[in-house]
Amino acid sequence: MRSAMPAVRSERLCPGAVFLPPDFPRYRAVSRQVREIFKRHTDLIEPLSLDEAYLDVSENKTGLPTATQVARAIREQIRAELNLTASAGVAPNKFLAKIASDWKKPDGLFVIQPDQVHSFLLPLPVGRLPGVGKVTEEKLKILAIQTVEHLRKLELAELERRFGRYGVRLYDLARGIDKSEVIPDRPTQSVSAEDTFEHDVALTEIEPMIRRLAEKTWTASRKELRVARTVVLKLKTSEFKILTRSHTPSVPPSSCEDLTNIALSLRDRIILNPKQRFRLVGVGLSNFHDPDDTSAQSALFE
Repeated sequence: MRSAMPAVRSERLCPGAVFLPPDFPRYRAVSRQVREIFKRHTDLIEPLSLDEAYLDVSENKTGLPTATQVARAIREQIRAELNLTASAGVAPNKFLAKIASDWKKPDGLFVIQPDQVHSFLLPLPVGRLPGVGKVTEEKLKILAIQTVEHLRKLELAELERRFGRYGVRLYDLARGIDKSEVIPDRPTQSVSAEDTFEHDVALTEIEPMIRRLAEKTWTASRKELRVARTVVLKLKTSEFKILTRSHTPSVPPSSCEDLTNIALSLRDRIILNPKQRFRLVGVGLSNFHDPDDTSAQSALFE
């Protein structure tokens, strides 16, 4: 088993394992406490999940002269006040900081100085670059590109031709370039997971896919401080027509089972020719609100 593995697969690999229910209200409370520690140092905080955030400490409130000292102080305060460990990555931009934060987990501090960017990047597998998933990684391997050093040898025009707009992003990442800023309080609009089938399938055959995608979506949504109120089912027909159905229950989904049941009920609202085939299905959560926000009204709509 490994981190972020779906519970269904974990149970299949380890049938004797004991699964304890997560305490997400507690997780959110602690996440807020960590956020308060961040705020002592900077207001430029961009949360990624319950336990991750980007911080811009170019100008910090405590007057510490380097980002490394800020990171060290934050880690010490989290340990002293919350009895938790924290990993931090310090780098000139966001994508390098993300890589650095993963470098010495679960309790480490890794720093990439500006003059170390190129020597650090060149030997990295291309799969470490943000956005390079299994499909892109396989396409790059066909081109004999396995490391960032190999990637740098491709011209911008070639990358654009093969990967479209993402080719420009790859070109920049291979050179340590990331101009995206830390944006505070950027709320999550939606969380979803979708899958394209190898062969077009009938509506009656997609229940196992919906169940699997609902679990992935539910797991991803647990990283959010806010609560999602709307469930969305997305389908793409064999003719590439997109269909969506959504439902906002009076009480937000409180478990993966709730989410799955609602998604399956949305499938039952698809009225088409029984011979219609589908090439893609997706399950999503949207309409995020703070847990104590009672102003949202329930609705059912298409």
